Amino acid sequence: MIWLPLGALVLTQIGYPLAHHRASLVVATALLGFAVSVGHAAATRGKRVAGALVASTTIGGVIVEVLGVHTGFPFGRYQYSGALGPRLLGVPVVIPLAWTWMAWPSWLAAGVLARRAAARVALAGLGLAAWDLFLDPQMVAEGYWHWSHPHPALPGVPGVPLTNYVGWLVVATLLMIPLARLAPDRRADAPMLALYLWMYGSSVLAHAAFLHLPASAAWGALGMGLVAVPLAVAWRSGW
Repeated sequence: MIWLPLGALVLTQIGYPLAHHRASLVVATALLGFAVSVGHAAATRGKRVAGALVASTTIGGVIVEVLGVHTGFPFGRYQYSGALGPRLLGVPVVIPLAWTWMAWPSWLAAGVLARRAAARVALAGLGLAAWDLFLDPQMVAEGYWHWSHPHPALPGVPGVPLTNYVGWLVVATLLMIPLARLAPDRRADAPMLALYLWMYGSSVLAHAAFLHLPASAAWGALGMGLVAVPLAVAWRSGW
């Protein structure tokens, strides 16, 4: 049954570039993504694993985001607008839900490509952090948050400092450590692996063709492609 909410998530994302009032779709997408990932974790690994996922990535995400908003560490000093709904200590509630949404498929994708726990943690952290090469430029362009000092930045992607990407990589990797003992199950994990590949391909297309963000399309294609492309090759070859 996980394919049904996954389909709803995809349809919501397809509507995003075509909508005029997009903030509600951002919130809906984060809620659906969270439900899909946590629901899949519970259905395939049990409630205890789903709880560990939430504890690590959602609660951990809240802590890191609150720290970031109030101190500037580890992403650089930034602030959220009021467009994304209710906030907790200055952080929209949907933000840590989005961390969980993409952390789970990132972890499962890494399980296909790496056998040793340390390598899986590192690759999963990269897989999650690389998604931010799409996310932050898009959200900054929409005015959902902004940095006080957005320089130095990636060429063609103003408004997002390099410190943000470094912070994401470190934090994303740390959040994966509690998941290190979870074994992959490639048949059961197919919906989440498809989600990771969808997020990659649809993000490249949306940024390049609809959101007028060609530089972030290129950087995201390169960064997230380090995980997504080998995953697609492995899937096509039958694992």
